[in-house]
Amino acid sequence: MPDLPFWKQKTLAEMTLEEWESLCDGCGRCCLHKFEDIETGEVFYTNVVCFLLDIYRCRCKDYPHRTEKVPSCMQLTVERVAEYRWMPGTCAYRLLGEGKDLLSWHPLVSGDRQTVHQAGISVRGKVISEAEINMDKLDDYIVDWFD
Repeated sequence: MPDLPFWKQKTLAEMTLEEWESLCDGCGRCCLHKFEDIETGEVFYTNVVCFLLDIYRCRCKDYPHRTEKVPSCMQLTVERVAEYRWMPGTCAYRLLGEGKDLLSWHPLVSGDRQTVHQAGISVRGKVISEAEINMDKLDDYIVDWFD
C-alpha cells in the first residue's frame, strides 16, 4: 500500500491537517453564493462569489481569518462531510466522503495546480464579486453551468 497516494490509504478522519488542506483543488466553487430549496434540497448556484475570493487565483484572500470576516463561511470538517451535498459533485471532500476517487484534473492527481482551470472546473473567468452587485437581486445571477 505504500505506493498508493494518501487519499487512497487514509480516511478523511485519518488525514493530517496538511493532507486535508491539500484536498482543496482551488476551483473556488465553494465560495459561490447559493440558494437551497428547503422542500426539495436542490441547490442553485449563482455566479457571484464572496468578496474574499481572488477570482483569478480562485483562492481566499484571507483564508486564516475568513470565518471572522465572513461569519457565514463554512469551515469544512470531517464531522460534517455528510452535510456537503451543497458542495459541487467535483469537490474532493465530497467525492472522498462518498467513497469516490479524485478526478484526473485534480492537482494531487495531475501534479499541476493549473489543471483545475484548464479543465474548466474552476470559477476563473465565470464569476463576479458580491462587492460588484446589489445582493438583494442575487437570484438574478443563478447559473446552470455546474456538474
